[in-house]
Amino acid sequence: MTTTPLALPTLDDLEFRATTRSHLDALEAEAIFVLREVAGEFERPALLFSGGKDSAVLLHLAEKAFAPAPLPFPVMHVDTGHNFPEVLDFRDRRTAGVGHRLVVASVQASIDAGRVTDDGGSRNRHQAVTLLDAIASHGFDACLGGGRRDEEKARAKERVFSFRNKAGQWDPSGQRPEPWNLYNGRLNAGENMRVFPISNWTELDVWEYIAREGIELPPMYYAHRRVVVERDGMLLAVCPQVQPGPGEAAFETTVRYRTVGDMSCTGAVRSTAATVEAILDELALTRVTERGATRADDRFSEAAMEDRKKEGYF
Repeated sequence: MTTTPLALPTLDDLEFRATTRSHLDALEAEAIFVLREVAGEFERPALLFSGGKDSAVLLHLAEKAFAPAPLPFPVMHVDTGHNFPEVLDFRDRRTAGVGHRLVVASVQASIDAGRVTDDGGSRNRHQAVTLLDAIASHGFDACLGGGRRDEEKARAKERVFSFRNKAGQWDPSGQRPEPWNLYNGRLNAGENMRVFPISNWTELDVWEYIAREGIELPPMYYAHRRVVVERDGMLLAVCPQVQPGPGEAAFETTVRYRTVGDMSCTGAVRSTAATVEAILDELALTRVTERGATRADDRFSEAAMEDRKKEGYF
């Protein structure tokens, strides 16, 4: 009887694992430090949770930061009314199972109250009004979000502590310096801080952390069959908000989502990556950010995201 000798890891293997581990550990430690700073500096913070991969990672980090105690702040979702059903199911299951306090701010309620006008298109821009109203209603002085600098050039201008004035507006030229990771949380009455603990992460970092921590995501992040329509170079899911127009035809194909948002403007990508490992392999070859590849509302102009952020967007 012969046995196969055990294959020992090479020095290169060990160095790669150590580098990857220490890199993720450093990012995790920074995010947890920021989360604890927010809990210590602000009176009424909230964690913004869309049900997407970045906010799922942020919620996981918050749970690690304050375990075994419950979160010292509520979890808030700004619901456009055009969200993917899979995301809403995940949101409710993920927050209810561990006793988090979920606050839902509804864009439809803002429309019904005459705060915004529904033009029949994407409701992403309307989220700014709904968010600012929710901040005022609940008295939130800081909102934690899962934004990352590598997503989009306007977000690359953000500080970790992103100051907003009394009107909820963001001025990229008026942001506070953060030398040596020192964060200025001083606010006057009516002002607000948006805080981005995973600002320095990349999309690849997020997925490597998801793999390491076993973080659950909505199933649409993995390859599946879906009926779509191709529009302006993007694959949009056929739904009540998206129907084939003149010259367009619905068809079924295998896709996955790199980001989630309003169904009317969030596109899928052709992919057969059905596991985290396959997604990591796929991302190693991509040269387009997830928002650049899949968000139609970021293609309206060169400054589309920056314009929305100046209005109070995330």
